[in-house]
Formats: sequence, C-alpha cells, structure tokens
Amino acid sequence: MRANGTHRLTSQMAFREITHLIENNLEQLNYGVAITDVDTDGEFEAVVMGFGYPNIILKRDGEKLVNVATGLLSDEEMHAIGVASGDIDGDGQEEIYFLNTDTFGGEKKFFDRLISFENNKYIDLFELSIHENTRNFGAGRSVVCIDRKGKGQYGFFVANYASPMKYYEMDSNNYLHDIAPELGMDMVTGGRGLIAFPMHSDKTDLFAGNEMGPNYLFINQGNGRFTEMAKNFGIQDTYEDVRGISALDVNGNGILDLVYGNWNGPHRMFVKINDKFVNQAPPNLAEPSAIRTVIAADLDNDGDDEIFFNNINQPNRLFKRINGEWRRVELGTATESNGCGTGAAVWDYDSDGTLELLVSHGELTPQTLSLYKSVNDNNWVRIMPLTQYGAPARGALVRLKTNNHVKIKHIDAGSSYLGQMEPVAHFGLGKLSQIDEIEIQWPNGMRKSYQNPEINTFHRIEFPF
Repeated sequence: MRANGTHRLTSQMAFREITHLIENNLEQLNYGVAITDVDTDGEFEAVVMGFGYPNIILKRDGEKLVNVATGLLSDEEMHAIGVASGDIDGDGQEEIYFLNTDTFGGEKKFFDRLISFENNKYIDLFELSIHENTRNFGAGRSVVCIDRKGKGQYGFFVANYASPMKYYEMDSNNYLHDIAPELGMDMVTGGRGLIAFPMHSDKTDLFAGNEMGPNYLFINQGNGRFTEMAKNFGIQDTYEDVRGISALDVNGNGILDLVYGNWNGPHRMFVKINDKFVNQAPPNLAEPSAIRTVIAADLDNDGDDEIFFNNINQPNRLFKRINGEWRRVELGTATESNGCGTGAAVWDYDSDGTLELLVSHGELTPQTLSLYKSVNDNNWVRIMPLTQYGAPARGALVRLKTNNHVKIKHIDAGSSYLGQMEPVAHFGLGKLSQIDEIEIQWPNGMRKSYQNPEINTFHRIEFPF
C-alpha cells in the first residue's frame, strides 16, 4: 500500500528531534527499552533499563515525558540490561521482567526481577521466599513473553550467555517454575536476541539469535511443546553474532520475514519461502556495523515499513523500500554519529497516530536518551487485540486487507535487542481513506475478521469468547 500508489524518491527521512520533551534527561548508562502500561491507567509508558544507574519510566504529562520510576521500579543498585512485559498470572495486567547482568557470561551476582502490581503496590515475585531457588543467576541478554498454549497466560523466555536458557511460567498455585528443562529448551550458548510470533505454526514460535554458535528456531507443535528446527529452515547462521532482530513483510506478499543485525558481520534479511528462510539482504543493508537494535516500523505512515539500525559509536542507518528495492536513506539528526546506541523502541506516546522513536545509549559512555518523530500528514490505523483476561495479546497477528492486498503485523512479544515494542499493530495508510477488513489471529490460532474499521483511530479488540 503506497500513498497515491507511488513512492517519491527521497534522500532523507523528515525526522524532527523532540528530545527536549523528556524532562530531567540525565546522562547515564541505559540499555533495553520496553513499552507497557505500568500503572494500569490505559496509557503506555517507556521502561528504560539503567546499568548501574536508576531505571527510567517515561510517562506522558501533557506534551512532556516525565520519569515516574521510584523504589523497586527505579532499582538503581542493579545492572539492568533486558526488559519485557506480559501477563504471567492472567489478571489482565502485564508483569515486567527486569533482566540484570553484571558479568559477561556464566553466573552473575544480581538476580533478575519480575515486577507485579498487586494491592496498589509493586512487588518482585522473585523476592518471595517460595521462589528463591527459581531465580535466574545466569548472565542474560534478551527476554520475551510467550503464550505457548494460547490460554492468555504468558511465560518469560530468557536468553542467557554461557548459562542455560530459562523459561518461567506460573502454575495454578501462583508458583513460578523454570520449565525450560522440561521443554528441552535449557540450551547453553551465547544467547543474544529473541523474537516470538507465529513464524511457521499457528501458535507462537520463537527465534533465538546467538553468537559463538548456531541460531535456534523453536517451532510450536500445537500442544505447547517446541521442536528446534533452525537447520531445517536454513537460518542457523552459525558463524555470525546476532544482536537486534525484527519482523516485517519484506516483499509485500502478506508473510512476515526476519531481519537481524550481526555484530560487525553481514546483516541478514531472511525471507520466508515455503519452509525455508532465504537470505535476500541487499549489499547496502548487509554492510557490517556495530549493530545493537533493529526495528521495523512505518515511521512516516506511508504504508511501508522502514528498517532502523541502531549502532554503537557509529552512525545509525535507515532503510526504505523504494520501487521494490531496499535503499538506505538519510536520517538527519537521528543519524547520531557519536551516539553509543544500546536500545530503542517505538510507540505513539502522544496518541496522534505517528510513532515516536526513543533511543537509549550507554556501555561506552553515559549519554542522555533521545527522541524523534517523523513529519507527515498521512492516514493510519492502530489495532490492539486483547487476551481472554484483557491484557495485550502479545504474539498475535493482525492482517489489514484492502484493494485485494494484505498487510501483516505482529503484536510484539519482545524483539529489537534487549527490549519490546508497544503491543499495537500500527499501520500507516498513506492517503488511503478506507480499509476493507482487518483480521486478527490470536495466540491460540483463532481468527476473527472485522469489516471497514474506522481509520485514524486506535481500536482495542476484545477476545472473541
């Protein structure tokens, strides 16, 4: 779908820097970013991990974004790196997983946190005495939430480095268990990036991008168990070192593909063709860089996703599909040539229908957060499916159909690198003034269609009981 049916060739994306809207934006070491409703008020906040510094939670206050993290949420004594949210107990409110890593690999000092909002206060489920022996003491990187059985309750899968992978779920007695050994997913490798959505099955599958060894592709067998099939699908990429991962429809055929960055190695654009992933990264996109985060999103609402590469101590990159080819376009001020990028996320914090791009920095030197926004007047629609319990249905698919053409998005369960996008399918529409249909595929495989949804509107879609 393209504005007026064509693309205008351009050498630069019209980004406006709006960092000044972040109040008290201090220099510090930050890493992963997740977008979730922290305080149950119906609006999304940005949760930014601080490494030896306080975590940050940016909340809208008029036009401004203010930091509302205090106490347990701030957690400044820890070394936070990865973050994701999901409803682990089926109460309709997402819990937040803080992944702490104080060493490069193996066993670490600081255990992770699993933050739950209960009785008007925040508690760490891992601090409860019943969970002392369940904590993750492996040096992790990324975390995603997975509703593996489609029942509306999520587990958290953790990619550890030189330590067994973890997969936490809560039983009917509210006890946390690491079920990775039971599922045969407690592998030891150089765990890095994760992404979860229906890649091959009609349930939630999981791709784990690793370094110092092959990638993993866990395909859901429909009963909540997984089979590792990266070799079968041609996506092991054994000799490269993965960082950020994202999913988008690369060629407009209505199927989600994978794009990811390899640390100072050739970046990949794996297009799904039948039961294989085939790397079709053009040379300009494959060019190696010190990659961290990869985000696919329609930042200018023209109807086509862009691909954002956030690098550390190197210029950021942006790629756009123009006349059927993926071309690099200039980012303007968002190039951040001297930025030490460590994480990023997109969300529509001011509810105007255009995504904001939040970039975090750290590792090499303390830096402030930065915030950018595209300048455009295009149409849009935003779809947020809910679970049986009213929480965001992360891992769901949303298909938009119009003029015999299908566009597809997934509700992010964790991606990019160390973080998680907003739980919304954001579709730019260009100058299109009408949508024929949207179809939602929930994590249990159930599908339901909705005719002629109103454009320039945010739609919350309840679970179809």
